[in-house]
Amino acid sequence: MRIIKDWRGLPEDARGAVVALGNFDGVHLGHAHVLRAAHRARPNAPLGVLTFEPHPRELLRPYERPFRLTLAPARADGLAALGVQIIYEMPFDAQFSEMNAETFLSEVLDKGVGACHLVCGPDFAFGRRRGGDTHFLAARAEALGIGLTVVRPFNDEAGQLSSSRIRRALQDGYPERAALKLGHHWAIRGIVIPGDRRGRAIGFPTANVLLGRHLEPARGVYAVTTALADGRRLRGVANIGRRPTVSAVPESLLEVNLFDFAGDIYGEEIEVALIAFLRPERRFAGVDALRAQIAADAAEARRVLDLAVPPSA
Repeated sequence: MRIIKDWRGLPEDARGAVVALGNFDGVHLGHAHVLRAAHRARPNAPLGVLTFEPHPRELLRPYERPFRLTLAPARADGLAALGVQIIYEMPFDAQFSEMNAETFLSEVLDKGVGACHLVCGPDFAFGRRRGGDTHFLAARAEALGIGLTVVRPFNDEAGQLSSSRIRRALQDGYPERAALKLGHHWAIRGIVIPGDRRGRAIGFPTANVLLGRHLEPARGVYAVTTALADGRRLRGVANIGRRPTVSAVPESLLEVNLFDFAGDIYGEEIEVALIAFLRPERRFAGVDALRAQIAADAAEARRVLDLAVPPSA
C-alpha cells in the first residue's frame, strides 16, 4: 500500500484510482461497507482512499478533548487490511481548510489524484464551510467525467453505524459493544514510557503509554491483550486514568500489567486492545489494599480473557 501526502505532481501509477472519501476514523464496519462499494464500482481500478491528517475537527476545534479512535498509522493499517492500495492523506491545515468545494473537486480530485470514480456516504460534505455535498458532487463530477457512487448508510439494530456511536460506547465503558461495530477490538497504540515504578514496587510492573490524541475511554480497569513490537501478543490487565505531568497538566495514561512477562520494552511501540471493562477507577486506603485489588483485577482479567471470543465481523 502507498501513502501519498500531496495531490500535486503525482506519477501516473498513482492516478486513476476509484477513491473513497472520508475521515475513516476507527476503520469500522461502515467504512468496510463503503470500500466494498468502491471496489464493485470499478473492480479493475486501484482501490484508493482520500482522507485528511490531522482530522479536520482537530484543526477547527482545537479546544475539544482528544476524540480520535485511530491515529494515522493505525488507520492506514486498518485500511490496508480492507484492500486499500493507495491512501491520499491530505495535510489539513489552515490554507487547505479555506479551499472551496469547486477547487477541491477540480484541482485535487480531478487534476491531482485523477480519480476515475468517487465513493462516499450520503452525509459527506467538503470544501470551505462544508460548501460541497453529494448533490454538488453528482452534478460536477459528471461534468468532469468522473463516476460517483453515494453509498447507503450501514445500519445495525440501533440505526446508522458511525464513529460517534463507537466513541460513546467506549466512553460509557462498553469496549465489547465498540468491537462489534468496529469488527475488531479497539486498541491504543503508543510508545512505552518510564513510569514512577510504583507498580513494580508492589509486584505488578506496568508498561505505560500516554493516550495523547486518542479518545479517553471510561476510566478504570480493563482486561486487555497487547501486541509487542516483536509480534508477540500477550494478555494482561490495564488501568486507564489521569496523572499530573511535570507542568501539573493532567494527562491520560494507560498502564498495562502483562501477564507472565519480564522483558524491557521501554521506548518500544505497543498496541493494547481493550477486551472488557472490569471496574471504574477508585482510590485505596493504602498500599496493601491496592496490592490486593490489583491481584483480584488480574485474576478477573485472566478469567474474562479465557472466555473472550473475537468480535463478530
